[in-house]
Amino acid sequence: MSSSPSPSTEREPTSPSLIDALIPIVMLVIFMGSAVYLYGEDSSYGPNQIALLLAMGAAAIIGLKNGYSWKAIEAGLVKGISMSLGACMILFVVGSLIGTWMLSGTVPTLIYYGLSLLNPSFFYAAASLICAVVAMSIGSSWTTAATVGVALIGVATGMEMSLAITAGAVVSGAYFGDKLSPLSETTNLAPAIAGTDLFEHIKYMLWTTIPSFIISLVLFVILGFSEDVSQVSSSIETMQNTLASQFDLGWYLLIPLVLLLTLAIRKMPAFPAIAIGALTGGVWALLFQGELVASMLDNDKAEFVQNLMVVWTALFDGVSFETGDASLDKLLSRGGMSSMLNTVWLIICAMSFGAVLEKVGLLKAAVSAFLKGATSAGDMITRTILTCIGTNLITADQYISIVMPGRMYKEEFEKRGLHQLNLSRSLEDGGTLTSPLIPWNTCGAYMSGVLGVSVLDYLFYAFFNLINPVLAVIYAFLGIKILRLEPPKVKIINTEV
Repeated sequence: MSSSPSPSTEREPTSPSLIDALIPIVMLVIFMGSAVYLYGEDSSYGPNQIALLLAMGAAAIIGLKNGYSWKAIEAGLVKGISMSLGACMILFVVGSLIGTWMLSGTVPTLIYYGLSLLNPSFFYAAASLICAVVAMSIGSSWTTAATVGVALIGVATGMEMSLAITAGAVVSGAYFGDKLSPLSETTNLAPAIAGTDLFEHIKYMLWTTIPSFIISLVLFVILGFSEDVSQVSSSIETMQNTLASQFDLGWYLLIPLVLLLTLAIRKMPAFPAIAIGALTGGVWALLFQGELVASMLDNDKAEFVQNLMVVWTALFDGVSFETGDASLDKLLSRGGMSSMLNTVWLIICAMSFGAVLEKVGLLKAAVSAFLKGATSAGDMITRTILTCIGTNLITADQYISIVMPGRMYKEEFEKRGLHQLNLSRSLEDGGTLTSPLIPWNTCGAYMSGVLGVSVLDYLFYAFFNLINPVLAVIYAFLGIKILRLEPPKVKIINTEV
């Protein structure tokens, strides 16, 4: 006699309370604050990762308490991590690109000519404008920072300008151009989620974006004029002479950069485009930096094998130079996939925390509670922007900070008679722009890793990224450029016989 199968003992998960939602968030704030207090600038090299994993553990325990199985939580965790793998792969090839472009002389050539062309008094504003133009052309803040941004950091080093302000200028310009480019992923994502037209979305963003960028440029000009440039000329000449003695410099070394920008404009995906750029840099190193490559050879092997090993090493472990100038050595001795390992570690830990929080419903509970009581257009737009910032902080991903609030608030905007363009603009003002200001966010970790400047150092100099969300909130409460939905037209039916 066969026994009937026993009913499943698994219960249906219960909805989390607001207290449930707040516990892991508060724990994250406490752990992150402790990490920064105890370790300072070194907190991103392990302590922050531990803080994220501890907070993730708290979220998982609350999920188990509410009826979620560990198998379900683990599936959400794997899904969240998988969402970051594309960014991690891009980070790795960017590390390779920096390594081969240093070895080939591409970045040193950019630095050399940049030192000749850029005036110290206008350097910060010019750096921001250059990045804005490049990012608008290719639609990628990441590629802009990894190419032009790295070169501008080198120019700033030669001019003895502030690296923190320079990084802030690079981030400001890169995100201004990215935000207004129809080629940008986030610029396409926001109107798609909100249900608006791409070009109407870009046109509507101009009202907050252009004034914010103008204010940023004015601030960069003021900072530039306040710099002491009395010793700049001798520093520039010294650095140019050192670069010329180490590398064979020439316009042809910029071809890898032109190739990469062309591939980006033609909308080739970032990973293969940057990989092609990195490999081209390796070929250029063999063709045009023979003497430099020869100085790095191991004499125990055949010359071709040795040359290949130097380029191969640049791809996975970067390059190291001894020019006699400590600051220049630090600038040029960079790159390789290995240089991005800590950044990838941080991203994976951050995405793990956000994934568990989302899977067990804690993020939705927190956001839903935050929306209660919103009545005016100013309230709605302000809370949307703050939700995007909060999602960036918690989930560590700018795409989630656009998608999740966009989905949750779309119907609420319609109910309150607000046009969806208000929503799509707010998603970018709050989500896209604040992502590089958070050390453990994918964008913040990327910018810090590529530029070699801590997020906490450049945070208050990324003027555009700070000003734009504030200006958007001011516009909302003053009623400036707030679009309303037109009431449906009543169709009058003629009942006369």
